[in-house]
Amino acid sequence: LKLHPEKSGQVGLNTVYIRHELSFKKNILSTQSNSSFIKTTAAALGFEFCGIAKAEYLEEDAKRLEQWLANGMHGKMSYMENHFDLRVDPTKLVPGAKSVISLLYNYYPCELQDEEAPKVAKYAYGEDYHLFIRKKLNLFFETIQSKIGEVHGRGFVDSAPILERSWAQKSGLGWIGKNGNLLNRKMGSFFFIASLVIDLPLEYDIKYNYDYCGTCTKCIDACPTDAILPNKIVDGSKCISYYTIELKDLLIPQEAKGKMNDWIFGCDICQDVCPWNRFSQPKISNDMTPISAVLNFTTKDWEDLTEESFKEIFKNSPIKRTKYAGIKRNLKFSFLQG
Repeated sequence: LKLHPEKSGQVGLNTVYIRHELSFKKNILSTQSNSSFIKTTAAALGFEFCGIAKAEYLEEDAKRLEQWLANGMHGKMSYMENHFDLRVDPTKLVPGAKSVISLLYNYYPCELQDEEAPKVAKYAYGEDYHLFIRKKLNLFFETIQSKIGEVHGRGFVDSAPILERSWAQKSGLGWIGKNGNLLNRKMGSFFFIASLVIDLPLEYDIKYNYDYCGTCTKCIDACPTDAILPNKIVDGSKCISYYTIELKDLLIPQEAKGKMNDWIFGCDICQDVCPWNRFSQPKISNDMTPISAVLNFTTKDWEDLTEESFKEIFKNSPIKRTKYAGIKRNLKFSFLQG
């Protein structure tokens, strides 16, 4: 092939352009196939939903968190003040982070407690979710690495400074309700949120920009301690879950007297009244098998519970977090005298 000298340069540029375009298309296809593989793998591991967002600084969330802390709404949860920069910027958690993968795992139980018994939040019916979700996350990450290649990252499940609900919304999995929970139109809010931050660019989902709470105020009206405020702000220092789990004081504040509604570990009131939770479906899974004591303990059983029995029965349960002294304090304040 003979080329005219004045045209040879143009042909060279065209060749470079074609090669660049082919490389660009290949990268797009690779990004799409990797994203598809990741979502398929998540479903195979039992996660109901998987969304992907670009790892970047959360400017609006940073402002809200800063104000929330300044107003003292974290109560005595001093750890919330730590690692502020990590909470709002995943690239500081994982150097070179490109993507945040959000996963939802349904925990709505097949059986419920006796309505007359001291109440335990549904997420705490069975094994500590940190244990089995972390196993799934590790397997999830290992599978990604074995299929795609060298990928670096970190997985989290309510155990590190990362704003899981914000990332889940950003990755298209739902919206933040007035009670501060992430709401999904297909399954309500009874689910765990896990996150995986990795240094692999992926195909990003569209942020969920709709708010289907509308004019509903059921969660605000139902909260007995007035912890749910306007503009989707929850005063953590007034929440029953805070009183029964996070607060380590010997006594629960007197202003909560008579308002605990028989809860001794956590609280589901704002979720139970939410209309979107009519779509909640029981999760049939070995991971979610309830502890017999949670479902069957009577008030007397809780009263007669010894510290030794507490440690044995709840050794793999979220309930162990409040410790024996805490569960006895809660029982006395919330149920026996509430």
